[in-house]
Amino acid sequence: MKAFVRANKGFLLFLMLFGVFRTAVADWNPIPSASMRPNLLEGDVVFVNRLAYNIKLPLTDVVLARTGEPRRGDVVTFASPLDGTRLIKRVLALPGDRVEMRNEHLVINGVESQYALEELVRESGPEGPTQALRLTEAVDGRSHRIQVLPQRLVARDFGPVTVPRDAYLMLGDNRDNSADSRYIGFVPRHLLIGRAERILVSADYQGNWMPRTERFGLSLR
Repeated sequence: MKAFVRANKGFLLFLMLFGVFRTAVADWNPIPSASMRPNLLEGDVVFVNRLAYNIKLPLTDVVLARTGEPRRGDVVTFASPLDGTRLIKRVLALPGDRVEMRNEHLVINGVESQYALEELVRESGPEGPTQALRLTEAVDGRSHRIQVLPQRLVARDFGPVTVPRDAYLMLGDNRDNSADSRYIGFVPRHLLIGRAERILVSADYQGNWMPRTERFGLSLR
């Protein structure tokens, strides 16, 4: 074993430094589900800036220093407070916010978000093809696209609730097909991994595995 280490110490050092880089500086995250449609598709791989909010002790959730604060509308990766699974969702409510949902419309601190219909599409799902509405959601001066599935029987109301200190309310952009804060609760700040900033590469792994080159490098908003 000692001979192996001596013969390969350069490569082993590279692997160690690469592991530290991925756990402390930057990372990439494959998208395995439809919870962030229409903005992120299954088969996208996103670049994650791990220094956007925290500097952490590598391989742990121990925060050594804060480098920035999450903004409403950021797309973030984090560890689920339920089971530690890595998830990717959008920050919609910040510490101290009073938030509720009325018929799928967000109301934050008494101000209702604004919605505009973009298009009507057909989406595949576990129950078969279904109608999907794609809308622009404007929240606190920032806008992004969301998707709702009106034919699905899901809860479309909650709250009002107040977001605790150092915690965030996360929602998937595919509102009726996302296990987010409505099910897993608020996400504590120390469980944030980083901010997803752009799509690195993308491939249609549910179809013919062809690369979706038009998605390479797309910035997230």
